[in-house]
Amino acid sequence: MSYVEAAGAPLRKTGHIKLHGPEGFAGMRRAGQLAAQALDLIHEMVGPGVTTDAIDNVVFEFAMDHGALPATLMYRGYRKSVCTSINHVVCHGIPNDKPLREGDIVNVDITLILDGWYGDSSRMFAVGEIPRRAERLLDVTYESMMRGIAAIRPGGHVGDIGAAIQDFVEPFHMSVVRDFCGHGVGQLFHDEPNIVHVGRRGEGPELLPGMIFTVEPMINLGRPHVKVLSDGWTAVTRDRSLSAQFEHTVGVTETGCEIFTLSPKGYHKPVFSSGN
Repeated sequence: MSYVEAAGAPLRKTGHIKLHGPEGFAGMRRAGQLAAQALDLIHEMVGPGVTTDAIDNVVFEFAMDHGALPATLMYRGYRKSVCTSINHVVCHGIPNDKPLREGDIVNVDITLILDGWYGDSSRMFAVGEIPRRAERLLDVTYESMMRGIAAIRPGGHVGDIGAAIQDFVEPFHMSVVRDFCGHGVGQLFHDEPNIVHVGRRGEGPELLPGMIFTVEPMINLGRPHVKVLSDGWTAVTRDRSLSAQFEHTVGVTETGCEIFTLSPKGYHKPVFSSGN
C-alpha cells in the first residue's frame, strides 16, 4: 500500500492511502463535531415509542439547519439520512415507522458532509431498561473501540488496532464481526485503508501522521456470522444474537491520534455504565 499527500490527490478512491495536513484535520474537526452534536440530539430523544423515522427526520433537519448534507441520503440508492440498527441488526438498518420498545438497543450511524468533509460516527442507545446481557455487550463494544483507538500511533500498523479489539472482546465469549470494517475517510465517504477489527500486531499498512479513518467494531453476543436481508442493506446476525457497534473518526498525529467525533456533552459512553 502506497501513500499520497491528500492535497494533491484526486477526489476519488485511487488505491493509495491519503495523508492529510492541517487543513484536512481542521475540516474533519468541524465535520466530526457536527456529527457528534447530531448524535447528542438523538441521545436526548431515544425512548420507548419513538420511531426510527423520527430519528431520521431530526438528523435531516439538523443537517439542513447547519449547512450540511447527510452522506447516506441517496448513496447508492439509500433513501434515509441515517442508519438505525436495532437488537440483532448488525449495521445498515433502515429507519421506519415502527416504534422502539422498552429493552431495545439501537445503533444510530450518522455521517454529515460539511464543506466537503465527512464526519462519521455512531453510538449505541438503550431504550428504557435493557437486559443486563445487553448492558454488558454495550460496555464491551465501547471499550473495544477505545482500546483499538489507544493502539494508534505513528510507526504502528493497522493490525495493531484489530488485535487490540479482538484480544479484548473474545475473553468475554463475544465475537467480532469480520464482514464489515472501518475505512479511510476525509473528502470521500469510503477510502483506503480498510480497518479490520481483528488482526495481528505488526501486520497491515503502517500508520503514518496524516492518515484519517474510522474505528467501528461490531460485536455480537453470539457467533460473528452475518447475512444481508433482501432489501440489500440490513445486515443481521445469523444466530439472531444481539449486536452492538460504536464508531469514531480519528486522525493519526505525530504522537498518537486525535478523535474528531467526541460528544460535546459527554454522551459517548453507554449511559447505564457503572463508571458514569
